[in-house]
Amino acid sequence: MTEYSITFKSSAVKEFRRLPTEIKQRLGLVIDELSQNPRPIGIVKLKGNDNLYRVRMGDYRVVYEIDDSAKLIRITRIRHRKDVYRQR
Repeated sequence: MTEYSITFKSSAVKEFRRLPTEIKQRLGLVIDELSQNPRPIGIVKLKGNDNLYRVRMGDYRVVYEIDDSAKLIRITRIRHRKDVYRQR
């Protein structure tokens, strides 16, 4: 399987930076694994959008888009489970 590139939406970078160090380290491992397998066991395809997925890490969720033609994963949100699906 070919490796996917990972990019972050600017708001996702800000969300990531605000997290506690321990959570950042654990989420970093999850995000790195996505580059090898963008559809691991346990992901959920979000309803209402054709290419949005979420992966769970404890109480946090990483929401991302997959572009198979460009081999690209774009992280759009990284938030606590109580806030991740709320619109701003």
